[in-house]
Amino acid sequence: MIDPAQHLDALRDVVVRDGVIEGFLEESSHLDLPSIDATGQIVAPGLIDLHVHLRVPGFEYKETIASGSAAAAAGGFTSVCCMPNTKPVLDSVDVIAELIAQADRESIVRLYPIATISKGRIGDEAVDFEALAGAGAIGFSDDGDSTRNSLVMRQALEASKSLNLPIMVHCEDKALASGAMHEGDVSRALGIPGIPAEAEEISIARDLMLTRLTGGWLHVLHVSTGRGIDLIRRAKAEGSHVTSEVMPHHLVMSDEWIAGSRTLLNVDEPAGEPGIAGDPNTKVNPPLRTLADTKMLLQALKDGYFDIIATDHAPHADFEKQGKEFVHAAFGLSGLEFALPTCLALVRAGHISLSDLIYRFATVPGQLLNKGTGTLRPGAPADIVVFDPDRTWKVTPDELRSKSHNTPLLGMTLRGRATATIVAGEVRFGG
Repeated sequence: MIDPAQHLDALRDVVVRDGVIEGFLEESSHLDLPSIDATGQIVAPGLIDLHVHLRVPGFEYKETIASGSAAAAAGGFTSVCCMPNTKPVLDSVDVIAELIAQADRESIVRLYPIATISKGRIGDEAVDFEALAGAGAIGFSDDGDSTRNSLVMRQALEASKSLNLPIMVHCEDKALASGAMHEGDVSRALGIPGIPAEAEEISIARDLMLTRLTGGWLHVLHVSTGRGIDLIRRAKAEGSHVTSEVMPHHLVMSDEWIAGSRTLLNVDEPAGEPGIAGDPNTKVNPPLRTLADTKMLLQALKDGYFDIIATDHAPHADFEKQGKEFVHAAFGLSGLEFALPTCLALVRAGHISLSDLIYRFATVPGQLLNKGTGTLRPGAPADIVVFDPDRTWKVTPDELRSKSHNTPLLGMTLRGRATATIVAGEVRFGG
């Protein structure tokens, strides 16, 4: 049993009653209770993903609440926060309320909506932050775009102080980011228009300045460059209220994957069969960067400058990826079912401990979400993941619960998988 919130890493049995953690025992074999045999496995707080695209409402052909929550449970996640770039966008009390009601009917994990920063997600006019928070929004984001109007961003950050909710920013200068992959040697060799790292870093710098001005809470989404996290590190040192996240794919994949590599970086895992150059399943925003960036991001994770790991699960239908030229394919990777095994490879390589991994996947996200989850402390909701760090499995469409299969990991063998996911004391996967 590992629970960083209690500084606990020991052999224990967890006792659940009426949907909450009752306690844990060193020896419970004498108890006549229904049980899950987790011998040789890890029992931890359920993972929490603060950055997921469930595509509802409006894009159910990509993902549904049922399929997305099933993918979350299969990945060991018991709570997910869904982004607002939907149709209609999540910018009104009515749309938020309808989504929450639908989630209550269809989701097998806890689902929390993130509202937009601007009306229509256009970037020109601020939403009613207080009303949307009252309707259940746990943060605000124009993800998929940066909020282009700096005054609107200032208003959002000022609202974050009184609401104590994060302004979750997708940092990208759209005019500069007109390409399809990271701009560098690989993009030039492949003849694919590039997106310079500066397109992300310029936007990060602006939002950090506005955070310093307002004293608000900025959460920087999917940081992909070494300079980007260095800017955040300095802002934190200056006392700004900034949190940030890194994605597994930006830690273990570089732009060489677009050229066909299937070797996970910074780890000691077997390589997959080479892929095709320009595989649309390697197209993501922000893009896969350089090997040097992966190393800088990993070091920042080890040094504690990234608060959490999130997935940016971004499902797409086959027709939006397959059969298209790379430049015309949709941006986005499926992530919920791959985050745990790819990050466990970092544990095996000695970069982080299991406790460190759970701290970034459950403990800190739980603290930021502030719903009482992310711990196995007695009295907490019984949201639990059981996973086997050594279980191997091959990534095939039939193995996946997500409706979409847009991942370059298809065909590869991964090591580590959730075997049981429990939400409020009920088994929602495996067991």
